[in-house]
Amino acid sequence: MPKRKSGVMKDNPESAAIVKAEARYQVILNDMHKTGSVSVDALAEQLQVTVVTIRRDLDALERKGLLHRTHGGAMPIQPQFYEPFRRDRSFVMQVDRQADEKRRIGYAAAALIEPDETIAVTPGTTAAAVVRALPLNYNLTVVTSTANVAVELSKRKDIKVFVTGGTLHGEWFSLVGPHAQRSLDNILIHTLFIGADGLDPDWGATSFDQDEADLLRMMVAHARRRVAVVDHTKLGKVANWKICESRNLHALVTDTQATDEAVAPFREMGVEIIRV
Repeated sequence: MPKRKSGVMKDNPESAAIVKAEARYQVILNDMHKTGSVSVDALAEQLQVTVVTIRRDLDALERKGLLHRTHGGAMPIQPQFYEPFRRDRSFVMQVDRQADEKRRIGYAAAALIEPDETIAVTPGTTAAAVVRALPLNYNLTVVTSTANVAVELSKRKDIKVFVTGGTLHGEWFSLVGPHAQRSLDNILIHTLFIGADGLDPDWGATSFDQDEADLLRMMVAHARRRVAVVDHTKLGKVANWKICESRNLHALVTDTQATDEAVAPFREMGVEIIRV
């Protein structure tokens, strides 16, 4: 969280209370994204405040659309616009596959972000997990080519969202085509989070969809830092269309089931390895 001047906290008790509440909010969201849920009692003990304070914090975060209150705690929110897809077997399989791993990867990836960055996220469930874990009040700009990410971030008043536009395409709300590509011409991205259908040391990050790969290559070209966010099942796999070379990555965030053998070639290329 960006630092506040100590004088503001000392001279204005109300501002100090807001800063303390925001710090608690971030801890609550971090814990929730790491574990999948939080409890009032555990948070009160961890943060050394009353259960009344925690309940008030959870209520405030629910009003912001950042979590869903449950009996005795809270869990990540499930946006209502996904409801029409709940009976779609393909959609459900994508969401449920390595769900815990993706949530941990998303949190760890979001922790790499610095205040005031312009970040970009590619289509996919793992990249969506990064978006849900974005820190509060970092003055971020998020560049996205996916309609669901734009909608999920619509309640985040602390984030500016730039949507590429284009033609809605594929199974995960992605926007592609010449218009989407042209919209990236003048954008400079600090950190790009790349979800891929496959990530192989020799063949790089790849996608099964040509249109998505075309757009993602442009994002790669405009990004200062490139972070792959893939679970262990994607390592060593090769899809049809290249997104970028493995040596062009700065970091790989994956889960603990990724073996030393699987990540060693990336480490040898100088890619930072983060297993969570």
